[in-house]
Amino acid sequence: MLTEAYMQRALVAALLLAPLCAFLGVFVTARRMAFFSDTVSHAALAGIAVGFWLGLSDPTIPMILVGLAVAFAVMWLKQKTDLLTDTIMALLLSGSVSIGIIMLSLLKASHGDIHRFLFGDILAVGPLDLWLAGGLALLVGAGALPRLSDLTLLTAQEEMASVSGVAVVRLNYLFVTALTLTVALSIRLLGIVLVTSLLVVPSAAARNVSRSLRQQIVLSVASGLAGGCGGTLLAYQLDTPCGPTIVLASIAIFLTTLGIKHWPS
Repeated sequence: MLTEAYMQRALVAALLLAPLCAFLGVFVTARRMAFFSDTVSHAALAGIAVGFWLGLSDPTIPMILVGLAVAFAVMWLKQKTDLLTDTIMALLLSGSVSIGIIMLSLLKASHGDIHRFLFGDILAVGPLDLWLAGGLALLVGAGALPRLSDLTLLTAQEEMASVSGVAVVRLNYLFVTALTLTVALSIRLLGIVLVTSLLVVPSAAARNVSRSLRQQIVLSVASGLAGGCGGTLLAYQLDTPCGPTIVLASIAIFLTTLGIKHWPS
């Protein structure tokens, strides 16, 4: 199993992206941004359509650019209008998905290509995907860890962070950029439909048994790593789709931590 090149690439992808999603997921769940990540992931459908329209065999770059455009549009509309954030995200999600579906239908894209991005295909991950994932993991780690205190304060109380001298607007845009890039690359693992679970489930599992934010970050990363790699290996053994298997493995970890939380002491 581990001697096969595609399985090695799949495990490396899970090793890089699952913990990264779990780390960002701590702040996503604390800031109630799960719907935001869902909006960005579904906007990728329009990016995929643009990539196919341009004749690209790998639409990763258009997918990232469209995702960033939608993410920044959410931030801009939130600042410039009186609309509620969930209203803005629902508007952009439905609009980008509609554009993607119309473009794909006009292009007559094959169902196989669309299915690969909707539900993920970690076994088809290529060397370029691994280089991008590795670079992103290093970039986010180098950018987030030195600013962990600022990011924590921003997550807990945005007004307090602003008063304390934190560059709130810039940090928000940097966080949204990192989140969008991570979601776009993780679509290869779980697909558009399931990618948000890689952000939410490990963080929720860690929250069940952690007593501080630092504990939650460490346990969330560990949970993401176990769910990503364990789900990939399990999918190979059971001959099941990788994306859903990774999600179910992560949910099994969540249920385990929930049982530990409520276990009579």
